Amino acid sequence: MLKSYQEAIDYLYANLPIFQRVGAIAFRPSLANTIQLCEALGNPQYKFKSIHVGGTNGKGSTSHMLASILQEAGYKTGLYTSPHLKDFSERIRINGEEISKDFVVDFVNRIKPVIEEIKPSFFEITVALAFDYYAQNNVDVAVIEVGLGGRLDSTNIITPVLSVITNIGWDHMDLLGDTLEKIAFEKAGIIKSQVPVVISERQSSVEKVFTSKAQEEIAPIHFASDEIRVEEEYVDGTLMFTVYKNENIILKNIALPLQGTYQRKNLPGVLKSIEVLRSGGFVINDGHVKQGLLHVITNTKLKGRWQKLGDRPLMICDTGHNVDGIQEVVKQIRQQKYATLHVVLGMVKDKDISKVLSLLPKEAHYYFCQADIPRAMDALTLSEKAKEFGLIGQTVPKVSEAIATAK
Repeated sequence: MLKSYQEAIDYLYANLPIFQRVGAIAFRPSLANTIQLCEALGNPQYKFKSIHVGGTNGKGSTSHMLASILQEAGYKTGLYTSPHLKDFSERIRINGEEISKDFVVDFVNRIKPVIEEIKPSFFEITVALAFDYYAQNNVDVAVIEVGLGGRLDSTNIITPVLSVITNIGWDHMDLLGDTLEKIAFEKAGIIKSQVPVVISERQSSVEKVFTSKAQEEIAPIHFASDEIRVEEEYVDGTLMFTVYKNENIILKNIALPLQGTYQRKNLPGVLKSIEVLRSGGFVINDGHVKQGLLHVITNTKLKGRWQKLGDRPLMICDTGHNVDGIQEVVKQIRQQKYATLHVVLGMVKDKDISKVLSLLPKEAHYYFCQADIPRAMDALTLSEKAKEFGLIGQTVPKVSEAIATAK
């Protein structure tokens, strides 16, 4: 019998493979374990409404914005995201509050015999835990972010009221496929029979994958970028967005707390999703939408998306981790005013990082470090690879020391 939260988390880490720590060996290309776990819990996934959000980049921000708007509209809203940045409990929230530690302990004790019988992955257990928590707390709706891919992701045992796919880019090619069409096919796996789907960005290279899957499932499909476009400008150092729907302004000069320029790609998908939810009976007015966007961080406690950590010196952190994500981050770095640019950088060892390294600013001074997980690339190896791309700096393996050195 596990007594404390720390014991429960240690048990999960010690017994189950976790993708963020060990990489591809933790990925289970099957829904069987999740189905079995949820059956043992009385199928909690059928006891609340859900919105399913997938895609390569932007699915985290999109999930948080949708959850924040639903909270503003008065709905008791669950939010499931991954991975966590500091503590496991960040993954599972209701109205921005992290899952209670007592619930985690109780859940692990309850489900331990099933864990020991079927040996699920860490992610499979986490999904079952989230669904059980939302069902037992009677949420009105839960926004569920896909972990990896879509078709075979553990979250894909829900039948949502809406599916959202943000965009398709190069990531996890070893698991999802070596072409954008193959990656899109995996992401399109969350499109369900007769459930509307919003695609944030029409991409000519993959749109057919989505239209044919939607046709097959008789699912109404909406390409948000066809109707909604976003313009951005800096006003006194603050990034402002103006949103047009069919050339009419629907949001003017809105300063999102999420200051990443890449949010211009996510906003159309979020706003179209709200429109679809309204037509399905959700009561959400324009005020809820605006307040939800403006209060996204306070409502959901989102971390790590172009997040300002300090002013003197200006210190930003961003969790961008693939070519498209880093491209956007570098674009935004170019918009900043600075005398010297210092970059603290860590990567994982199971991805080809050469394209990402080729994008990073050569004039910066780098601090190469490694996260405290088995999957992290050795800091010295990273600095040697970076040197091939003209990125020069020092090796400070511990993340906290690298940040302190940079400051």
